[in-house]
Amino acid sequence: MSDIRQDVVAGFEEAYGSAPSGIWSAPGRVNLIGEHTDYNLGFVLPFAINRRTIVALGPRDDGRIGVASAYADEVAEIAIADLAPDRLRGWAAYPLGVAWALGQHGADLAAVPGVNLFIESTVPVGAGLSSSAAIESAVALALNDVWQLGFDRPTLAKVGQLAENKAVGAPTGIMDQSAALLGREDHAVFLDCRSLESHLVRLGFAEAGLEVLVIDTGVKHSHATGGYASRRASCEAGAKALEVASLRDLTVDDLPRARTLLDDETFRRVRHVVTENQRVLDTVDRLRTNGPLAIGELLDASHISMRDDFEISVPELDLAVETAQANGAIGARMTGGGFGGAAIALVPSDGISRIQVAIDGAFAEHGFGQPTMFTVTASNGAARD
Repeated sequence: MSDIRQDVVAGFEEAYGSAPSGIWSAPGRVNLIGEHTDYNLGFVLPFAINRRTIVALGPRDDGRIGVASAYADEVAEIAIADLAPDRLRGWAAYPLGVAWALGQHGADLAAVPGVNLFIESTVPVGAGLSSSAAIESAVALALNDVWQLGFDRPTLAKVGQLAENKAVGAPTGIMDQSAALLGREDHAVFLDCRSLESHLVRLGFAEAGLEVLVIDTGVKHSHATGGYASRRASCEAGAKALEVASLRDLTVDDLPRARTLLDDETFRRVRHVVTENQRVLDTVDRLRTNGPLAIGELLDASHISMRDDFEISVPELDLAVETAQANGAIGARMTGGGFGGAAIALVPSDGISRIQVAIDGAFAEHGFGQPTMFTVTASNGAARD
């Protein structure tokens, strides 16, 4: 990470001709279990990972905000007074959307000084590891500090979600920003997405001789496209038909009644969310009472539900999961919003290389592009570096 921090400082100096006044960072996340439950006000269990987005910030005196990145050729710039979702375009909508969303949460944007930002990241884009929330959370923390806004971290998570929903146009829940801001080393964040109450749950993977292997299929996805939005619409339609405020209000015992009231597709969407909520609760219970070796079957069942009921997997994700399971993984599932991205496997440390070789071979045999694989550890959330 020291090298990327040096790169961020150098990039800032090249873009703006001066040194930054500070550096902030926020992690990507792996969602251990609890997929598409967040916007249904259910339960999720993500953890922050040891791949981070770094933001360098420096002041300017003209009431404007500039954002630059190693991935963009030009500096995007706008007057702070002109920030509005319909004026933000492209990748810059993420950081600029955060500045706008801070104003929506009560910050007096007419009273804050202008700033320049430079952003770089080691979180893979489009892999389901929430590179977007890492940007939003790092920028939110940086602006909160420099503008002396005094918002707490749960509020900054809401700011990031609002930016993603309104400025970017992705109808995501609050899980990703919560993981990025609240994460702690060797812990997952057990989040109730209705009350926003959170608890840290110790993972204990290293102690149990386990590691989390991320298998990035290279199949890109985007939350701002139709598949994600249509699943959310199905959930809302199911809740309306079942006369509940959200699918959070249902339990597994309600599914027989739901089957009689809903068409097959909507029922399967509802069944995934309801059973996934229960799997999150069961995973937390097993981690606390039996340890991580006991959660594999829940990860496996989660993937089957996403593949068959929610229909958000792709052949590459299925192959990664099935190959990992066949070669010694404790459990495996796709992670993230779906339609591409990454799978995770909970693997004995001495079996990592065997599973990687098997997955590489399976992908080659099926004519798929070579996946990128790496292990991650549960890490601390956003911080000033």
